[in-house]
Amino acid sequence: MNARRIAIVAKKELFGLSSEKTIVFAILLQVFIAMFSSFLMVGLTAMYDPEAIEGYSTVTYGVGYAGAESPLIDEFAKRDDLVLHRMDLDAALAALRDRTVAAVVYIPDTPPDAKEPVMVTLYLIQNDLQSSVINVKLKEVLQGYEKELREVRADRMTTFPVGLDFPESGGGENFFEFVYGLLIPLLVLLPAIVSAALIIDLITEEYQRQTLETLISTPVTLAEMVWGKIAACEVLVPVQAGVWLLLLGFNGIAVDNTAAILLHASVGGLSLILISALVALYYRERTSAQFIFSTALVVVFLLIMAVPYNPLNLMVRLAVGTAGPVHWLILALVAGVTVLLGWTATTYARRIEKITQVAR
Repeated sequence: MNARRIAIVAKKELFGLSSEKTIVFAILLQVFIAMFSSFLMVGLTAMYDPEAIEGYSTVTYGVGYAGAESPLIDEFAKRDDLVLHRMDLDAALAALRDRTVAAVVYIPDTPPDAKEPVMVTLYLIQNDLQSSVINVKLKEVLQGYEKELREVRADRMTTFPVGLDFPESGGGENFFEFVYGLLIPLLVLLPAIVSAALIIDLITEEYQRQTLETLISTPVTLAEMVWGKIAACEVLVPVQAGVWLLLLGFNGIAVDNTAAILLHASVGGLSLILISALVALYYRERTSAQFIFSTALVVVFLLIMAVPYNPLNLMVRLAVGTAGPVHWLILALVAGVTVLLGWTATTYARRIEKITQVAR
């Protein structure tokens, strides 16, 4: 194969990517998310662990209190971030609608030692971010009230739960677990998946537009054409992953071993691109090829996740600096598989070219 011809095809495809709306939108979406990753951490971490959003709020919230006297008032007095306002229920609900209070708590006239349960009613603004924060804060207050009620009614207990002593934590472990355990691996591996899907479009469009025979009639061979498209897609993998890591760094998220991460992403991305190229050469139709590749990718991904040093686990270890020298062995194995896939793609492309020339 001629490296100069491959470079010409790759250059042509890179310049032509601006017309591929799918890849352009995918890249812009990734860059946009990365630029605002710190802001998105609040919402995404809240989905992963709702209690984590309490640490992001330093605002003092007013809470309307309606109903009977209860030990719950003492629980509110222990909090500096919650200010209790005693008022009637109707006035409290009106204040909630006017957003002069963040929540309303109603306590019925039920003694703590009564036989029936104490029904506490909590009113919040629906579909509001502030309500999510205040809900977490009130949960701790209500848990303290529940503990006090249990002590008052302890004489009714016939069995006692087993006490669990959990170690104290700093409170920020959920954030780092989400960022390094899920977000960074997905952001680094996503460009490889996007590029693998892109190569299918680039190859199958040659068949759908019936331009393959024209290309073969030029000095460029089918194998060189395929490798030019592969090279164009491969360039996008480290570029996009590098932009991710760079923008995450701007947002204060430190990532260790960035060079090794980009190297693993590039080699792994090339293997995915080669698999996609083989699928595209075999099916020659975009819809079928994309469906087969997507289905196979899900199956293979689920199988790989059972391996201790799977791609997600490896990216996490590299990002936090605990991978050790074993990641070089993994890189060598993946590189060997990639070389085998490259040889297979080249051989298969030459075979298709010979069949096409005979048919002509």
